[in-house]
Amino acid sequence: MCNSPSTFLIVARRSSFSFAINADARRRIRALPLKGGLQLPGSANREALQQSRLGGIQRKGASIMSNYHKDPEVISSLSPEQYEVTQRNGTERPFRNAFWASKEPGLYVDVVSGEPLFTSLDKFDSDCGWPSFTKPVEKENVVENRDSSHGMIRTEVRSSAGDSHLGHVFPDGPREAGGLRYCINSASLRFIPVDQLESEGYGSYRKLFQESEQGVKK
Repeated sequence: MCNSPSTFLIVARRSSFSFAINADARRRIRALPLKGGLQLPGSANREALQQSRLGGIQRKGASIMSNYHKDPEVISSLSPEQYEVTQRNGTERPFRNAFWASKEPGLYVDVVSGEPLFTSLDKFDSDCGWPSFTKPVEKENVVENRDSSHGMIRTEVRSSAGDSHLGHVFPDGPREAGGLRYCINSASLRFIPVDQLESEGYGSYRKLFQESEQGVKK
């Protein structure tokens, strides 16, 4: 290798030029737009990418932005009963399920997708052996289909994004609450207690329970 001063100067200049180009490229890469049009520098960019891998959920304080969907990984981890109910339209046994008699305040979400379905505020004792609700907490998260199985004509209830079989809806609920009874399998639900709503990313639903408490005090 030649060690002449002129050669050393050329190499040094090339190295400086290369470093300047690399530094400029790194700045450009950090400013590349994310999916959705966001432009975040450095660590914020990496945090957004990490959040996007967590099922499309981004938590910020008490709010949540969610992309609910049918997750194959979650489905593969379901218990045999949860799989039978949600994926094969099965029915669990009455009076021998997790939530039929539960009175704990909180939110019921789809066990597969996590989309909010019902709250304890609309739950009532129908003495049928399954959790019963007068209405969904988000109407658009529930789909109703005609069901003619087992020699009966019924209205099936499924989750919109998760496409999970939830149960059926009947016109024999409390009249003062609209007259409907959503008869739902516990196996299709995951329960979020009120004091865990924010940590689980459902903080915006906390106000429903606060409003209910204020109404009782009045």
